[in-house]
Amino acid sequence: MKSYYFNEEHEMFRQSLRDFLNKEAKPNIEKWEEERQIPRDIWKKMGDMGFLGLAYPEKYGGLGLDFFYDVVFNEEIGRMNSGGFAIVQQVTQYMSGPYILKYGSERLKEKYLPGIIAGDLICAIGITEPGAGSDVQNIQTKAIREGDHYIVNGSKTFITNGVYGDFIITVVKTNPEKGSSGISLLVIDRNAEGVSARKLKKLGWHASDTAELSFDNVKVPVENLVGAEGQGFYYLMNGLQLERVCAIPAAITAMEEAIRGSLQYMSERHAFGRPINKFQVLRHRIAQLSAEVESLKAFCYHCCRLYDEKVYDVKLSSMAKLLATELAEKVATQCLQFYGGYGFMEEYPMARMYRDVRVGTIGGGSSEIMREIISKMIIDDVAYEAATEGEAAYSLPPSTVKEMLVGIQSQMGKTNPIGNTLKFDFGGQQLFIDGTGSSNTISTEDKPADCTVNISIEDFQSLIKGKLNPMSAVMSGKLKIDGDMGVAMKLQKLFS
Repeated sequence: MKSYYFNEEHEMFRQSLRDFLNKEAKPNIEKWEEERQIPRDIWKKMGDMGFLGLAYPEKYGGLGLDFFYDVVFNEEIGRMNSGGFAIVQQVTQYMSGPYILKYGSERLKEKYLPGIIAGDLICAIGITEPGAGSDVQNIQTKAIREGDHYIVNGSKTFITNGVYGDFIITVVKTNPEKGSSGISLLVIDRNAEGVSARKLKKLGWHASDTAELSFDNVKVPVENLVGAEGQGFYYLMNGLQLERVCAIPAAITAMEEAIRGSLQYMSERHAFGRPINKFQVLRHRIAQLSAEVESLKAFCYHCCRLYDEKVYDVKLSSMAKLLATELAEKVATQCLQFYGGYGFMEEYPMARMYRDVRVGTIGGGSSEIMREIISKMIIDDVAYEAATEGEAAYSLPPSTVKEMLVGIQSQMGKTNPIGNTLKFDFGGQQLFIDGTGSSNTISTEDKPADCTVNISIEDFQSLIKGKLNPMSAVMSGKLKIDGDMGVAMKLQKLFS
């Protein structure tokens, strides 16, 4: 059947990659799982075959292909039934390398990207800390500049490729006093003096390494800064969508393989004189799982198409990530049940899948975080937009109101004077608009005003970006007015 998303070239690539993986990877998965390590020569072979760096520019050795080649890549590595095998290149190609590609200097690109694409270099993304997981703004690892170097101190944990990788895109605080605006990204070589790693024992993903990293007065050249200092948080907010979108195709094909294997087993396993695939309760369970996986697959392709067209849709990618990882747990649990006691044995494939899928609802944004993002968007009218350098991902407030002041000063100046004074109170911080002169002027002074509006910084950002209607904000209680209601009515004009 002709595919809406994949052309003949995509399918030729798929077959070539599948043949390679079935020959070079699949027969070795059990060994790699037992040894808790994957030989690096497999990645070199993949690089030599042109299976890595699919969307990276040809200038650095990539192929410059469309995103659906990456979808194919993730689908095929997902069929290997080894989360540990899949995650090594997912982290390298999609979760860390893109930060250098998008924001790194030409020197950084030339130094690292060819190695990533050739399979010579493995990299990691160092975000999570012992006291800060999803709360990225609360990271404690510091990078204080001294001359031509940053001195890095701190620790990271649960870092994939942290032991055997060659370098880490490390999230650090270059200005601890500035909140999210003080976060930067640094490339730290894994073998730099002062960097140490401890391999962690974990429930699943046995073939990959997961590490706890320590940085003890590590000297990092200033030229290893990715992009601009203080922009790291905004870069991360952009990068997370690619991470989530790429994880979903691999999860879906892993589920398809689980169902396929279960069907084969059920046709061969007899109970009470007949194959167990003749028992209605099991048949209906397979039917339900197949329907849910197929529906999710269609949704996944839609999200991938949006990403390919450079549409930044946080809501849909968050929904897809939530649904895929939760469904993977369900499929693994129910398919293992089809095998009975054999499903509990390591020699059967479901035991590994059952272990491996558990991390899906935790890593890359937990299910709880996904639900909170989605609920903010559909209940609180919060909108997330792609961040560019110098601009925060929407709904992520600047660390101080003074920083926000710079972004809206020109907008206020273009609006006709409101003829009154108006103050926004964010709970201890204020913006004061004086519209009694020839133009609207804005400051952070805390002075008496004709009208005071109590509102959160997040909802105020929604107002100035046109994502929240002032009247709707009043009706929903997000905006509370103290003073002259007539002045408050001018908000519609101020933010139109």
